[in-house]
Amino acid sequence: MTANLLEVSQATVQFGGVVALDRVDLTVREGQTMAILGPNGAGKTTLFNVVAGVVPPSQGSIRLGDTDVTKATSSLRSAKGIARTFQITQPFSGLTVIENVMVAIVSRGQSMAAARDEAAEYVEFVGLSAKLDEPARTLSTGQRKRLELARALATKPRLLLLDEVTGGVDRPSIPQILDLIRRLREERGITVLVVEHNMEVLFGLADEAIFLNRGKVLVTGTMQEVAEHAAVRSIYLGDSDA
Repeated sequence: MTANLLEVSQATVQFGGVVALDRVDLTVREGQTMAILGPNGAGKTTLFNVVAGVVPPSQGSIRLGDTDVTKATSSLRSAKGIARTFQITQPFSGLTVIENVMVAIVSRGQSMAAARDEAAEYVEFVGLSAKLDEPARTLSTGQRKRLELARALATKPRLLLLDEVTGGVDRPSIPQILDLIRRLREERGITVLVVEHNMEVLFGLADEAIFLNRGKVLVTGTMQEVAEHAAVRSIYLGDSDA
């Protein structure tokens, strides 16, 4: 049986009097692609921040493999194999595409020459070789999303957190992004946790999904099971008959 890579147990986060996460449980197996779904304000980004170490839970625990990382900093979690992309990409606009990727590699202690060779591999993987030496500020939204994936790969993650990876991307480019996510697992064995507003694009991609509403887990199951859940149709899809 495949081992669990990530285990979030009873995670609770409060901001003042607001409960952003309420005793959330989440288990992600090694090599799995798991989707986090829910309406705006459901707690999706807060859960990402808890896993990444940006926001500490007021109660509960987080384990990465055999290691309890509940009190670990975000930098320590990164060193242990957690990487993250953001809904709004923030490349170093004054650097070229390959230089953006090299930053993460050099920080691991690689020489500039070795870092450039390794970065070129990641840039090729995401399909940006033609833009290798162009400034990041010249990239389209879809290309910036792919650059952010390359930068995340440069940290050699075991677990990759993808935040609204198709958000703002033109429709013809979305299949390219989704294909990259499939290849992350199939070719590199990376476990993926993805927040995506567009539930439709995750069918055939995510093995399982967790649906949050008002900081609580409403339902967990396959994409089909979650999409067909009566409460999900009512809250997320606007099905008045649910």
